[in-house]
Amino acid sequence: MLNKSYIDFLNTTLKKASVIANNYFGKTTTKLKADNSVVTEADIEVGKYIIQEVEKFYPDYNIINEETGGTDKNSQFTFVIDPIDGTSNFSVGLPQYGIMVGLLKGDKPIAGGISIPFYKQIYLAEKGKGTTCNGKKVAVSKEKELSKVLIAYGFSPKAVHLSQAKAYANYLVKLITQVRNLRSSNSAYDCVQAAQGKYGIYINTAGKIWDNIAPHILIEEAGGIYTDFYGKPMDYSNPLAKLSKEYPVCSGAPILHQKIQKIINS
Repeated sequence: MLNKSYIDFLNTTLKKASVIANNYFGKTTTKLKADNSVVTEADIEVGKYIIQEVEKFYPDYNIINEETGGTDKNSQFTFVIDPIDGTSNFSVGLPQYGIMVGLLKGDKPIAGGISIPFYKQIYLAEKGKGTTCNGKKVAVSKEKELSKVLIAYGFSPKAVHLSQAKAYANYLVKLITQVRNLRSSNSAYDCVQAAQGKYGIYINTAGKIWDNIAPHILIEEAGGIYTDFYGKPMDYSNPLAKLSKEYPVCSGAPILHQKIQKIINS
């Protein structure tokens, strides 16, 4: 392993990955995957670049990448990569998408970064060091009333069984009557808005492990709570065996999270 801190590595890598993504933005072709999600040349090229950098600086670390799966180096450390989060947005020229890289030590997120390339923003966090956007500290909302905050609610009906999709739709009806309003890009863009306090809560009802490691550490280090949809701890144990596991998430400011959970679990 070369001498490079996690934050420096993430910052440098995400900056260069953002250039690759922006070069493809608005002029990429789209392919449909087996699960009805989409993939573009940008997903492939950004993923290749980030893996190359991980292997250069942390050659002994495991790697999970959305498009290529897992590489087991028998390490306690695992980099978890989502090359383009919000590919559906990206593929039609919407700027609400991101690049996410998270790092697990065992089953605990210890560092992560999210780039929002179109807006030239890079969010970084490391355990015990807080969360920054372009070098400036950010924090979750200080608002205590749900009626005064926006929430993000990512909803992908085709990712779950019909009965579960109906249940998530019913939860949304309950929540929308209690909050100021709803926003949803269904991407990393929503997560960072919660990390910097513009949204009170970030919920996503469908996602895999690569959708969660970077957001988890960013939200927590910004002072927030990050749990599964029903308020239980996230389980990232044995991460290379959990590539197909669904991770519905509820996160945000602690007081707001508590109030949202009362509604969900009522």
